[in-house]
Amino acid sequence: KIRDDLKTVQAETAPDVIVGAHDWTGDLAASGLVLPLNPRKAVRAKFPQYTLDAFSYGTAIKKLYGAPVVVENIGLITNTKLAKVPTSFSDLQTRALAFKKKRSGNLAIAVQQGAAGDAFHMYPFFSGLCGYVFGKNRAGNLDPSDIGLANQAFLKNTARIDSWNKLGLINAKVDDGAASNAFLTGKAAYWLTGPWNTDRIKKAGIRFQVTQVPAINCKSVPFLGSQGFMVTKFSQAHGVESAAKDLVGDYMMSADSQFALSVANGRYPANLDAAKRVKDPVLAAFGKAGVGGVPMPNIPQMGSVWSDLGAAWVKSTKGSGAVKARTAFATAARNIANKIG
Repeated sequence: KIRDDLKTVQAETAPDVIVGAHDWTGDLAASGLVLPLNPRKAVRAKFPQYTLDAFSYGTAIKKLYGAPVVVENIGLITNTKLAKVPTSFSDLQTRALAFKKKRSGNLAIAVQQGAAGDAFHMYPFFSGLCGYVFGKNRAGNLDPSDIGLANQAFLKNTARIDSWNKLGLINAKVDDGAASNAFLTGKAAYWLTGPWNTDRIKKAGIRFQVTQVPAINCKSVPFLGSQGFMVTKFSQAHGVESAAKDLVGDYMMSADSQFALSVANGRYPANLDAAKRVKDPVLAAFGKAGVGGVPMPNIPQMGSVWSDLGAAWVKSTKGSGAVKARTAFATAARNIANKIG
């Protein structure tokens, strides 16, 4: 709502600073609603590059438009009473399928899709098979003409998806409710979810461990979401642009501020020094599970991707009657390209 309101708000009541998701960046920057930041080199050095990339945008020259403060991602949750933490993807597959066969109604891997699909939760499998959404141009900016759903390495690996479907390793009929219920009631030993479900797992009395999904053909990294502060164009008219940029690009990027926010909202801080101070073992484990992750693309063209990418997974992992994964993803790539134009 903040993003939409910023486009219609009257200048006199407009905010100077907003907090928002990193994937708002492209839309707001392209509309001229937020201003670029220029934090000191020493400040930038305290952040993983991918967190800065998450709030950067530009068609020719990429600029930083936001200060990342927290990062969140999914990880592989293992019920350590029911199964061992996998040491490789082959190990995960073997253990998950063995658990599924123990009892009718068990799931191999609880990962949500449902009728509409869920490209976010399926991303570790996608990246693990060497898929990507958008490539980058020579300037390092996301290139919407380079659609990675049909890159040759990924298409070559899609036979694995057909095998997973046949074996029942992944089932598109499993939605959010089914995935969580299976894990919380002992009918799944493995669950792909994020820190937002940690309290539910603890309340269920489950002993668990959080890790990154093991590499398949490539590293199985998750999509990353980041929340951050941005300075609006209205700060100029209000005569506080410099002060707002100091607040966001210096104070809010400091380790103390980031650690305080992390404690308050239960999310992993973007600042590396703040991250070292995280004492919650589960939150720290989610941080490690996100290492190397890919920020959800923040360019406007990403809006043309979500539904088709999710649908490709549903079509290829729905069990009986599934479409060959190579066909499903190649079709999705064409549909996305046509939407983008």
